Amino acid sequence: MKIGKYNVSLIETTSFALDGGAMFGIIPKPLWEKTYPCDSLNRIKLTGRCLLIESDNKKILVDTGIGNFWDEKFKKIYDVEQFDNSVRNKLVEMDISPGKITDVILTHLHFDHTGGSTILEGDKFLPAFPHANYYVQREQFDWALHPSKKDAGSFIKNRFLPLAEQGVLNFIDGEHEFDDGIKLMPVHGHTFGQQLVKIFDSSVSLLFTADLIPTSSHIHIPYIMGYDIQPLKTIEEKSIYLPEAVSDDWILIFGHDNYLLGGKIEKTDKGYKIKERIEQI
Repeated sequence: MKIGKYNVSLIETTSFALDGGAMFGIIPKPLWEKTYPCDSLNRIKLTGRCLLIESDNKKILVDTGIGNFWDEKFKKIYDVEQFDNSVRNKLVEMDISPGKITDVILTHLHFDHTGGSTILEGDKFLPAFPHANYYVQREQFDWALHPSKKDAGSFIKNRFLPLAEQGVLNFIDGEHEFDDGIKLMPVHGHTFGQQLVKIFDSSVSLLFTADLIPTSSHIHIPYIMGYDIQPLKTIEEKSIYLPEAVSDDWILIFGHDNYLLGGKIEKTDKGYKIKERIEQI
């Protein structure tokens, strides 16, 4: 998809599964299961969707998926896809070598968004994209270093600390114009200092919703993950951005939806719903 000076494409990386109850919080299973199926272990299949934003002089990656440095126990629990569909491999399939990536925007530092940010060489983790600058909200980095007992397991430090140690991790403070037509927008319900990525020109706006709205099912305002640190803040943030998405006809890209990559939405008497499915960009 062409937006302004950018060509925007999607990269589908390694799939995995999480407990449906955890993904939908207080919503009873008979309700959420109507919108998103689960397996016999109550897990729902999720994708690790990344954005690639290309201009004449930049190749910008948004998030890096779950990666492939997981033991068999982890893979079994989370039903991690056995094929190596790491973001590096997927880029190589697109004839883009890791060294060509100029920038990596991390929406936040949970392991399913940073898993492909580093690679293991010998006994040392190094940046997976050797010539790239990485970007994260400073507040998110500070939280990831000292998380709560609730979310400590979501941060795997060898997926992001080596970036800071190598001097390639750059910190953003609040809303930020990353480049002409690319805006980073902080939200704090899911985790402190998550950032959404909006790509826009005079006629098209595309929002990568990260874990504010991880799947199309989560456009319903009460459908909030049990993982969220501040669920009431998530409600507040969805209540800000969803009306704007309707009024300005944004394309929403869902980072984890295994069945729908994106869509445009409308407001009805029963809440928000998909009015136009986006199957490819």
